[in-house]
Amino acid sequence: MKQILFSGTIGLFLTLIGTPLLIKLLARKGYGQFIRDDGPRDHHSKRGTPTMGGIAFILATLIAYALTKVITGAVPTLSGVLVLFLMTGMGLVGFLDDYIKIVKQRSLGLRAKAKMAGQLIVGIAFAVLSLQFADLRGQTPASDRLSFTQDFGWSIGPVLFVVWALFMILAMSNGVNLTDGLDGLATGASVMVFGAYTFIGIWQWQESCANQLSAGPACYEVRDPLDLAVVASALMGACFGFLWWNTSPAKIFMGDTGSLALGGALAGLAICSRTELLIAVLGGLFVLITMSVVIQVGSFRMTGKRVFRMAPLQHHFELKGWSEVLVVVRFWIIQGMCVIVGLGIFYGGWQAAK
Repeated sequence: MKQILFSGTIGLFLTLIGTPLLIKLLARKGYGQFIRDDGPRDHHSKRGTPTMGGIAFILATLIAYALTKVITGAVPTLSGVLVLFLMTGMGLVGFLDDYIKIVKQRSLGLRAKAKMAGQLIVGIAFAVLSLQFADLRGQTPASDRLSFTQDFGWSIGPVLFVVWALFMILAMSNGVNLTDGLDGLATGASVMVFGAYTFIGIWQWQESCANQLSAGPACYEVRDPLDLAVVASALMGACFGFLWWNTSPAKIFMGDTGSLALGGALAGLAICSRTELLIAVLGGLFVLITMSVVIQVGSFRMTGKRVFRMAPLQHHFELKGWSEVLVVVRFWIIQGMCVIVGLGIFYGGWQAAK
């Protein structure tokens, strides 16, 4: 439990003091946000705001995890390291995308094929490695069975598992990316989900099947639940500190560097904690916003008409006259309710299995 406290506190402290230093560095180099002309008019005032802020919480999370291990003398686990690898790898793809946008001063960075290739390479590496390196109990970081609150059903095999893992990684990364359209929206929503995964990791550790004294019919076959909680706590603290500078009016944006990294971390935590389908509830806001884009594009292609004034969904409400802060706070409330429902389902699954 000390590890969780240390990782969250260190992550929070590092982004609180480190983000303003990054803001000064990015501003000095002229790495400002490029704003699309077809977006809400109020967003044009944000042009030039430093971007690539995801660097702050990626580095803070990595340092917080490493320092926690040094301070407590605990040994890093493969599950924790793999989630951090997925977060960092996706963040690197996003960094290249952001850098090209800034250098070429255009709203599109990496070519679609190049960006997809980068995400696929990182995602496949994570998926393949997560099925390797079984511990003494035969548990690997991930399972080739589908999961909701625990694994269920039959094995889908390693090939289908890789496809499924890639779908989750791409879906969550793009979901956070689409949500990152208003000051603090994606950051605040992510804090809530990482908080939920901190609780889930602690609960799974307490009720682990590896604990012969407390193991029962509802125990969890998760390889490294406590270390996943440590990673989630570090991410929660780092994002919380970043939110101080990212909230309206934002002094810095996370950019694709941050949104892809956060999406990768969420998918990695869901896969390694055996809550793959539950992430759709816990991260309900990301799903809602992604679906608004799917509905908008599908409707326009089939009927030539738009369902929303603009997609993603948050911009629809802006164009209806809601202030940016009002949209963000109300969407945070929606995300908070999603987390409460998701944790309720998680606990209910444990109760039902008892």
